[in-house]
Amino acid sequence: MKALKAIKDLDPKTKRNFLALFSTALFFWIGLTTLLPTLPTYAEDLGGTRQQVGFVMGAFAIGLLGSRVWLGQVADEKGRKIVILIGAFVGAIAPLGYLTVHNIPALMAIRAFHGISVAAFTTGYSALVVDLAPIKQRGELIGYMSLAVPVGMALGPALGGYLAESAGYVPLFFTAGGLGLTACLIANQVQEMVPAQGFSQKNKVHTEDNRSSWELLSTPSLLIPSLVLLLIGLVFGNLATFLPLFIREIHLNLNAGLFYSFAAIASFISRVWTGRASDLYGRGVFISGSILCYVLAMMILAWANSPQMFLIAATLEGIGGGVLIPMIIALISDRSSSHERGRVFALCVSGFDVGIAIAGPIFGLLGESLGYRGLFVLASGLALLAFLIFGSQSNPSLTSSLRFATGRGKDRYAKEQTSPL
Repeated sequence: MKALKAIKDLDPKTKRNFLALFSTALFFWIGLTTLLPTLPTYAEDLGGTRQQVGFVMGAFAIGLLGSRVWLGQVADEKGRKIVILIGAFVGAIAPLGYLTVHNIPALMAIRAFHGISVAAFTTGYSALVVDLAPIKQRGELIGYMSLAVPVGMALGPALGGYLAESAGYVPLFFTAGGLGLTACLIANQVQEMVPAQGFSQKNKVHTEDNRSSWELLSTPSLLIPSLVLLLIGLVFGNLATFLPLFIREIHLNLNAGLFYSFAAIASFISRVWTGRASDLYGRGVFISGSILCYVLAMMILAWANSPQMFLIAATLEGIGGGVLIPMIIALISDRSSSHERGRVFALCVSGFDVGIAIAGPIFGLLGESLGYRGLFVLASGLALLAFLIFGSQSNPSLTSSLRFATGRGKDRYAKEQTSPL
């Protein structure tokens, strides 16, 4: 397999780090996603209404959004490893916290705390993968290392559902916590390229070109990827919130879980080959293609009336998500310096977080008048807007943007070129 060959060709120390990181991510995502199909029923069993269950699940975004930028700064100043450990540790203790509360407000507080785990882990993990990856293999290795996400999301919900049904909530939450603790123990074996105390010294060296968070986000090179992620976050948040309700409303004989299974498989397959291809042909054409997959997937859902159409849409959505996130991470890595990369990741990916967080309330209000099909038409329009923005604004001029977005030109904003074009 190409992924194994790519890692095998690395020097022994880097190879050990990548294998430890991937194992850490796999246990982290399995532990986190065991609660996706089970926490809503747990909240309902505590007496929560449908609206309160929604608040509990949405509270996750509070901790995520409230901590991500700060954690990005910690990753730049103190090191990536400590932020990964924070994420894994929170992922280990938060599930146990669910067992100690017996009312909805307290459950929301634990859920918000749990959100810190994703903010910390994804920021530190992405930054460290980029730090360790040789520049010519950056896109390839980011793609391979991101495979832990779809694998974890394929295994975690199935494990969680089985435990909740066969053993109950106590074994479920202890298992989720144990998986997080395992991730924490493995992460402790990772060695950074720069010692933890070296990050602060490294930042001092770059004082002359240090930029504030606002300055980073206001530059077109990073603003456009952030805006694309915001729009796609809205699309994904709409899908995650209303797809099961849409399937139930039209009385379709389809398990909503099958939709996500097809999407996860497509996401896995697409991540395997696009990373290496992007190192050869540039990031732009793959980002453009992934956004178009979202456009088509949402439009198909708007007109879908059979299981086959839903599963086609799931496949396209899985390809879109599987390509877009790793490619955006690779893109902003190309466009940022190592001493500010943690903050850059935190700021840009926060666009996706915000989109998901506000999608439910915004689309929920519009859904009364538009209906579910109308919501998916609107989501398709938002994805199309993201495509137009990226195609016309992803580089300094319209011409260079079009060339980059179609794979016919270099990224003029990149600090380190990876494409021979």
